[in-house]
Amino acid sequence: MTTTRTDDSAAIAQILADQYKAWAAGDADAFVADYAEDATVIMPGTCRRSRAEIRQGMADGFATVLANSTVTDDIGDIRFLGADHAVVVSKAAIAFAGETEVPADRYVNATWVMHRRDGKWTVAAYHNSPVVARQRPATHPNRKIDTNPTITQ
Repeated sequence: MTTTRTDDSAAIAQILADQYKAWAAGDADAFVADYAEDATVIMPGTCRRSRAEIRQGMADGFATVLANSTVTDDIGDIRFLGADHAVVVSKAAIAFAGETEVPADRYVNATWVMHRRDGKWTVAAYHNSPVVARQRPATHPNRKIDTNPTITQ
């Protein structure tokens, strides 16, 4: 059987869809089911270096602040880096329990590094950062901070 990029793209998109179904169910085991054993996750203030650490972080979150939350994740691009690697770029946000809309400042740009191992796509790494850059205080008395920045995406 020959695998096409369409098949690969569909398999990768399904991994993300399954992951967010697991998120909505608060199921940390299912959430990390497609993560490589040595996967990494980097988010503001967090660096997890294994599937076990990622799973524990999600279990802790689902038991507290992430309880009954959902995620919206829109895949913008899947770029293949050879036969067995791909980078996914997406825009995502968390809707916390009771929210019907996500504030614009809560969206993140995310990258996923996907790796096919033994014929199965896995998440090798995930990283996200806020879509809207947070303002930093001036470090020099003559530095001005733009309070109305233009944001391009």
